[in-house]
Amino acid sequence: MAGPLAGIRVLELGSLIAGPFCAKTLGDFGAEVIKIEPPGEGDALRSWRRMRHGTSLWWHVQSRNKKSVTCDLRRPEGQEIVRRLARGAHIMIENFRPGALERWNLGWDALSAANARLILVRISGYGQSGPYRERPGFAAIAEAVAGLRHITGFPDRPPVRPNLSLGDTIAALHGVIGALLALHAVQNGAAGQVIDVALYEAVFNCMESLLPEYDAQGYIRSRSGSALPGIAPSNLYPCREGSYVLIAGNADSLFRRLMSAIGREDLRDDPALARNDGRAAQMERIDEAIAAWTRSRTQAEVLAAMEAAEVPAGRIYTASDIAADPHYQARGMIERIIAVDGEPLSVPGIIPKLSATPGAIRTPAPKLGEHTDDVLRGIGYSDADIARLRAAKIV
Repeated sequence: MAGPLAGIRVLELGSLIAGPFCAKTLGDFGAEVIKIEPPGEGDALRSWRRMRHGTSLWWHVQSRNKKSVTCDLRRPEGQEIVRRLARGAHIMIENFRPGALERWNLGWDALSAANARLILVRISGYGQSGPYRERPGFAAIAEAVAGLRHITGFPDRPPVRPNLSLGDTIAALHGVIGALLALHAVQNGAAGQVIDVALYEAVFNCMESLLPEYDAQGYIRSRSGSALPGIAPSNLYPCREGSYVLIAGNADSLFRRLMSAIGREDLRDDPALARNDGRAAQMERIDEAIAAWTRSRTQAEVLAAMEAAEVPAGRIYTASDIAADPHYQARGMIERIIAVDGEPLSVPGIIPKLSATPGAIRTPAPKLGEHTDDVLRGIGYSDADIARLRAAKIV
């Protein structure tokens, strides 16, 4: 399937997570993504986390629908390859530290002079300006600086992190939004532009009322475990066999249905608990009532009762649960591909789901440099040129 971005060429520079995730998302919806990798070693993600046949299993997700071209950006001949590719590109994505492109003669002034309609997405730890611009920044640091880490975990323990690079993914999606906004502007006659995405700002954009609560009332939100202070009830509750169930009955009508389901009509009919602000002031009382009910029932019994009462509830899934879940399957969220190593592999499906022009996994993640020759021929390099570049280890 061609996808809604068919005909859009994306040039991906950088490595690991944020920039490549941004490009992957565009590629899922039909953009032609040309991924530039260092000769000999490739993107560091090729060797991250768990491996199969010498390649990261993560690689097969992050780099689907891409073409791999090897190119040494630190050498003039490699920089010329990128400039030629940029002339025919609609979007270029990079996630180096600010100033790296400029040192390689690939800054915005040079690129936009060659292609006035080019959109340059720049993802970095702290952005392209400001006193912290030159600091190295990974997702872990961005999550801390944006305030996310301070509110994650239990109050009697140090802050914790989710077991993934959440800040990178959030920043990548902001990069996608920026690229599509700029692409719309270009298609309406505007010139290209720079999309400046800072990891910490992307995470900060998701921090809800953290700042106005402090500004207006001096309140500093902190860790609260599995509860959600100020929104009640919404928590993790123990079941009879030692498992847990998440229950979110925080809307007024949901609360009434939840209290009816657990036989606590006294709480349901208490005027002080009719609205969220009243319930937030008595969270402990409400949580104790729900937990007393769940402890005497199995997880399956609790979930069945919540479903019957139309109250949002769920158990905590592992990867095994996800792989076996019929709803994931029905929604196309688990796709079975043949990876470049020739073996089958389950990978996450594509979102968002477009009814008329959906995304698709058209090609598996490439081998290192798999498309170098074809892409270079397409921008005017002869076979002799390519052979010379290979001999010099430029590609």
